[in-house]
Amino acid sequence: MFKQILRRHGVEPDSVTEVDAAWLAFAEFLQLGVEGIDPTPDSDADDFIVQWGRRSWSDSRLTLSFTRQLAVADIGDRDDPYWQPELWQLDLEMAFNDEPHLLGLDRLDIRNTGFRFEPIGAPRAAELAEMRADMQRYAPLQAVWSAIPASSQLSFECVC
Repeated sequence: MFKQILRRHGVEPDSVTEVDAAWLAFAEFLQLGVEGIDPTPDSDADDFIVQWGRRSWSDSRLTLSFTRQLAVADIGDRDDPYWQPELWQLDLEMAFNDEPHLLGLDRLDIRNTGFRFEPIGAPRAAELAEMRADMQRYAPLQAVWSAIPASSQLSFECVC
């Protein structure tokens, strides 16, 4: 579904050219409900985070990632006292070449927005707007937001 939303915003997952368009698609995707996530109250079953920095798995290039994490409840034996939902992440990672105006990104004293858990609807939209405004306070994040990624990749994988 996220691929469809990205494409509706003019973004190809493996060749993002506009970070802002990818952000708008991510914000739209975060407003969609997901069946099969952990229904336990306070389970943090549907959360999101934005991360940045230099990553070894991206040839040590600077990256910006939009991630939605889901706790899938319908896996395993729920009667097992040690049962935990599986955590899955859908991640759009954009990698950037070392351009002079981007180099401060890996020197910021923060590397992410922290996981956010606001429910779908107005609370989540407000949190996304606040996250975006907070990120705009940092010149390197402003610069990466207007840069063209050298590559991008959409993945969906179990992280536990």
